[in-house]
Amino acid sequence: MPKIFEYFGFIFYFYSNEHEPIHVHVIHGARESIFDLIMMNGQLTELRVREKKTAEPLTEKDRRTAEAFIRKYHKNIIDKWVKFFIMKQSVRSTNIKKKI
Repeated sequence: MPKIFEYFGFIFYFYSNEHEPIHVHVIHGARESIFDLIMMNGQLTELRVREKKTAEPLTEKDRRTAEAFIRKYHKNIIDKWVKFFIMKQSVRSTNIKKKI
């Protein structure tokens, strides 16, 4: 379960046995949601939010924060996805300390 980003109490991670579409799990406190990155012609066209069956979803405010973060860092998320799932290499977690 590689953690890919930390951002002011938000943890962004993949499960090690993931599937497409490219998506990222986001935890904040005891809550968690899943964000699918929908790409078309190499561009992020949509973020779809799903609930994890075993966790309460992020609050509306936290969901908006996570979405803004993902939109800003989506290329990094995709790069880490490709490195981990396609190239079978380890990925490093990045701690972002600057507000978006």
